[in-house]
Amino acid sequence: MSHVSSASHKQMPKLLVLVAGGCLTSVVGGIVSPVLPEIVEQLQPDPRWAGMLAGMHCLTIAMFAPLMGILADRIGKLKVLIPSLIFYAVFGVAGALMPDFLPLLLTRALLGAATAGIAAASIGIISNMYEGDERARVLGYASSIFAITSIFFPLLGGWVGSFNWRYAFCLYAVGLPIAFCATLWLREEPSQKSANVLPGKQKELLQTLQAPSNLTLFVALLLTSGIFYVVIIYAPLHFKAAIGADTLLNGMILASRAIGAAIISALGASRLAKRLGAAQAISLGFVLMAVTLITIPHVEQIYLIFAIAVTFGSGFGIVMPNLYNALAEVNQPEVRSSVLAIGNGASYLGQFLSPVFLGPLWKHGGITVFYVGAAVSIITAILALKQDKALRN
Repeated sequence: MSHVSSASHKQMPKLLVLVAGGCLTSVVGGIVSPVLPEIVEQLQPDPRWAGMLAGMHCLTIAMFAPLMGILADRIGKLKVLIPSLIFYAVFGVAGALMPDFLPLLLTRALLGAATAGIAAASIGIISNMYEGDERARVLGYASSIFAITSIFFPLLGGWVGSFNWRYAFCLYAVGLPIAFCATLWLREEPSQKSANVLPGKQKELLQTLQAPSNLTLFVALLLTSGIFYVVIIYAPLHFKAAIGADTLLNGMILASRAIGAAIISALGASRLAKRLGAAQAISLGFVLMAVTLITIPHVEQIYLIFAIAVTFGSGFGIVMPNLYNALAEVNQPEVRSSVLAIGNGASYLGQFLSPVFLGPLWKHGGITVFYVGAAVSIITAILALKQDKALRN
């Protein structure tokens, strides 16, 4: 982080704890995705709803993210962050003990509620620690670290799950040491407390949320995550059927997707936006995702599968940090945590809706889901270009 100011370097320990917490939100589904075929095989849910296991937490994140964001602005972000980290570990590990599909879905729903609290508090604090270009760079670095984490945990989840799929759920226990570090090292800043959204300003917040720029970005986040989850849910199922991929290989494929996201988020996302403009950079990212989705059903060579996954991750790594930075840029600090939390909720709503709409298509049409995801990606790329003013940062 050589471009970050010397004052910002003093906040590095605090930033590392916050990023560690934020990383947990990026691996909620990634831990389970490599073992999803084994869970489906053992618990025998309806194929139409099997993808809900990887996406159930997304519904409760979408439901609770706005509430957690407002709560974080009102009572203090640490009072939301630390309990959420503890519940993340408890509800995540509980999944290993569930005997049937429905109780397992319930633990995933509760895990999502805890994740919403982590996301709302951590991204709110980070976005208020930096401004302007420095915030864009830090968000890019954070996105890169999230992507690197999502390389490691699918690999680890696939390896641990190769012994027994239930063991993969034990990885969620990492929330406990992060909660401990947050208790020791983080302190609520006075400036953050003064930025609380008081009841009298709730009307102003509602008006802010209805701004065209915010609505545009919310929709873009929803669609981006919906496209992303086409790969998370259906690529492992497809590759198991097409090439006999086991949990470890599926974990490696999912992890390679994150390599591209990590590299581009750290080194290229903010630079592309500065050179091309945010809307053009975001559109380019969507086009990359579309091209790779179209090719997935036609490739069986392992090296090409990995190359496609890296390219897909690169597109995603361009889109997401630029969307979040644009959302932070167009909103004032006193409502930023709330708005970013709602944007995060929109993102997870897209992840939840992806298997809801595409599950029946997967059941009856198989690989058609990848073509539909590509079509949505192209449409969103066009919309991004048409909303240049809203996305300009």
